[in-house]
Amino acid sequence: MYGENVSTNSGPPPRVPTPGTLLTDTSRGDRVGEFRGVAGPYWALRPVGGGREWEVEPRYVRPALLLEQLRARTARLNARSRGEVL
Repeated sequence: MYGENVSTNSGPPPRVPTPGTLLTDTSRGDRVGEFRGVAGPYWALRPVGGGREWEVEPRYVRPALLLEQLRARTARLNARSRGEVL
């Protein structure tokens, strides 16, 4: 078939961030997560306040905005003060 082996991504692959970097997953309603590592073709993210990791395609990830970072860190501190997170 025509175009079967054509890549849909026009740009270069995104650079892998350092572990701990806060990223936003646009495929899950702008959910903010902490970068944990690479799992095959996916990136593993973990909620800032703890919880289960999830995988996402790198094309759906962007750096978290300062406001998003602040919200995520505040939520973690609030959970910590309630004893939900160490």
